[in-house]
Amino acid sequence: MKTIGYEWRLREIMAAAGIFTTTKLNRELKERGIELSSSQAYRLATEKPERLNLHVLVALMDIFDCSADDLVQRVELRHSSAKTGTEDQDTTGTADFLRKEGFRPKRANIVPDHEA
Repeated sequence: MKTIGYEWRLREIMAAAGIFTTTKLNRELKERGIELSSSQAYRLATEKPERLNLHVLVALMDIFDCSADDLVQRVELRHSSAKTGTEDQDTTGTADFLRKEGFRPKRANIVPDHEA
């Protein structure tokens, strides 16, 4: 199954336009009729939004003179199955490899409790 995601690039677009604070971004949004609290503006810039009002999207496009493609970029993700970290390793014959290399476990020395 093909899984896709997205990358939110507002912070990069802001930096390219010389806007480095969300206070300035919030002022620009207010000029376009978008009222956000300071925490909402901060989250908009620093986090990847799960939902986005289209009025806000259009206002951002106007502020930065960009398209929606500039702000939101499609990213192809790998399969959704859990990764173990061993997918690329050849696990066939692992015990044989260890024997060939001379790796042997240390013999345990079991001592009765009264001698310990």
